[in-house]
Amino acid sequence: MLKKIALYFVIVLLLVISLAYFLLPVFGISLPICMPTIQFDCDKKSQAAQSSAVSSTVPEEEPATPDTSDSLESHPADALLDTMTLEEKVGQLFFVRCPEEDALGETLALRPAGFLLFSRDFEGQTKDSVRDTIATYQQGSEIPMLMGVDEEGGTVVRVSKYEAFRRWPFQSPQELFEENGMDAFVYDTAEKDDLLSDLGINVNLAPVCDVSTDEEDFMYDRTLGQDAEATAEYVRTTVSQMEKDGMGSVLKHFPGYGPNGDTHEQTVIDMRDLETYRTEDFLPFEAGIEAGADAVLVSHLIISCMDENLPASLSPAVHDILREELGFEGVILTDDLAMDAIADFTQNHDAAVLAIQAGNDLIISSDFPTQYQAVLDAVYDGTLTESEIDEHVRRVLDWKHALGLIVYEDDTDVSPDDQDTTDLEDAA
Repeated sequence: MLKKIALYFVIVLLLVISLAYFLLPVFGISLPICMPTIQFDCDKKSQAAQSSAVSSTVPEEEPATPDTSDSLESHPADALLDTMTLEEKVGQLFFVRCPEEDALGETLALRPAGFLLFSRDFEGQTKDSVRDTIATYQQGSEIPMLMGVDEEGGTVVRVSKYEAFRRWPFQSPQELFEENGMDAFVYDTAEKDDLLSDLGINVNLAPVCDVSTDEEDFMYDRTLGQDAEATAEYVRTTVSQMEKDGMGSVLKHFPGYGPNGDTHEQTVIDMRDLETYRTEDFLPFEAGIEAGADAVLVSHLIISCMDENLPASLSPAVHDILREELGFEGVILTDDLAMDAIADFTQNHDAAVLAIQAGNDLIISSDFPTQYQAVLDAVYDGTLTESEIDEHVRRVLDWKHALGLIVYEDDTDVSPDDQDTTDLEDAA
């Protein structure tokens, strides 16, 4: 009998506990135990409570987001760049020798960044005829063009060699320095800039930054003929005046021609060590960069201490030194790719592609249509990317902007009306 009573008591107790577990929470009362049959739900509630407790004391970690800072950065040229076709962008990579025939047709068809004018473009002409011709080129180009010339003075004078433009040719840097020291370069540069600007020319491929004190050197006659420090001061003075006059400047021939032969006719290898370049040849280039030079022209010399396999103009290593060690942010351009010094390293049709891969922004070319098509094909087949092309074109457009040839959408301090937007004698 007692066993039956005990059994009934246990059954009743279990029923009461079960009813209490399910009914008491309805009235807001919870029990500190979990029934075995609902252990899973209890664990979920316990884990949720623990998670809530942790989140109240430890800040919840934000979900990781990709770093898009680079992609969000905009460039003032991008608005213009976005309106350009790939073909137009590729055209802007070329600073070409002005064709003898149908130069306007080439302008309309291939849209080069600019024309380089040589003696043949001034021979038998007048100031008015040159002005009119250049104006015609500018009117035929949707993006105003760079109009360049080599007017160094001395042995390289494309314009002043003809009396229609100046009574006598501009003197060489050596002659000017001998007559009146560094002061001579202020008024000489100002007169050059005035003459060229009057004709519609906006870039002078000068000054020559090469250091040479030996009359036997190929480049000697075109240099100051003094040591590195004096040459650096000459370059600084000349570039400063060109910047003041709004004339585009080009430092040449990086990384320094030195005591070497003529790259127009042969492969030339410079065996000097890197320290010599850093303590001598680089000094004029550094001075020009500090003075605000717009562009640097790279030679076809093989500089063994930088790259023993490729000419400087096709060497990524040489361009890295110019960008990283010398800190140059402007336009880098090649010497004319038609010169014999690079014939052993590339076929004419792919020279421009290699030049762009090396880091050049502009290509001086005497065979524009062939090299233009080679670059275009390289983008089509994936050898070059359009983003690479864009990077170089931005620098070219920046140069044109600095010269007042184009206006960016975000220009607020200069009215478009104030801007000029109407814009091989193997020389360089």
